[in-house]
Parts: sequence; C-alpha cells; structure tokens
Amino acid sequence: MALDLEQIKPLIAAALAEDIGGGDITSNATVPEGACGLAVIMAKQEGVLAGIDVCRQVFLAVDAGLAIEAREQDGAALDLGDVVMTIQGGTRSILAAERTALNFLQRLSGIATATAVYVNEVKGLRAKILDTRKTTPGLRLLEKYAVACGGGQNHRMGLHDMVLVKDNHIEA
Repeated sequence: MALDLEQIKPLIAAALAEDIGGGDITSNATVPEGACGLAVIMAKQEGVLAGIDVCRQVFLAVDAGLAIEAREQDGAALDLGDVVMTIQGGTRSILAAERTALNFLQRLSGIATATAVYVNEVKGLRAKILDTRKTTPGLRLLEKYAVACGGGQNHRMGLHDMVLVKDNHIEA
C-alpha cells in the first residue's frame, strides 16, 4: 500500500495546530532566535518502522528549510538504538515539530510492530493477517498503511469498497 502524502497534509496541519497553536512559547522563551541544532531520532526498542515520510512531512510543515535524512525505510526491522532519522536546522523549529512527528511515528510503528508479531505467528500457514475498519477516526489511511508496513494485508477502506453482509444487516 502506497501512502499518498497529499492526502495526509491536512491531518498533519490539524495535528500541528492542535499542539503548537499560536506558537511554541517555551522554545521561544528559552532558545535563542536563529539557533541551529541537530536532532537524532533513535529506536528505543526493537520493532518495525512505519510513518517515516509522515514524520518528515511534519518537520517540513513547520520549517521547509530543515535538512532531513531518513536512515531507515518503512517496514524496516529496527533494533534498540538504530538511528531512524536526523534533522538539522533551526532549533526552535525542530522542538516545535518534535512531539507531533514522534506521535505519528510511534503510533504507526507500534501498529506495524504488533502486526508483524501476528504475521510471524501464522508464517507457514494458509492464514493471512487482515486489518479492519475499526480504526481511529481520521487516522484510517495511516493506520492501514502501518498494518501493511508490518506485513499485514488491507481488507477494505470503507463501506464503499465492497459488500460485506454482517449480523447487523441480517438482524435489521
């Protein structure tokens, strides 16, 4: 499953507006204007990476001048301490984007990691691990992408994709 970054830009904008609001007052009060720095995102545990491009887009939405290097790709198996991404540029910008970027990366990688565990459990069998529509409102595309990064398969995106008669339909 490919991730259409244009589709998620409004979600990123909403997430940044929710977190930053009128500005990062702590960074503005404590970090000198024009200060530059280097941030390193490292894996804090073993897992499967998902959301690296989303993470990059969060940082770029705050400051298009940041230099970002992804060291791993979505679907990669990570070990403790693996460097996932480096971000270089304005320290205030990095700090303002950091939490939102990490929230996306952690949530999606968690889904990919959990999916990979299940996929590994059925390896060699005829079983497949499929996702559902039971996703967090507004995050369906990203969560289904994370399932695919973990080796799972996508079922249907919504009610519009296919007919699926369930007990509720029969009882209605």
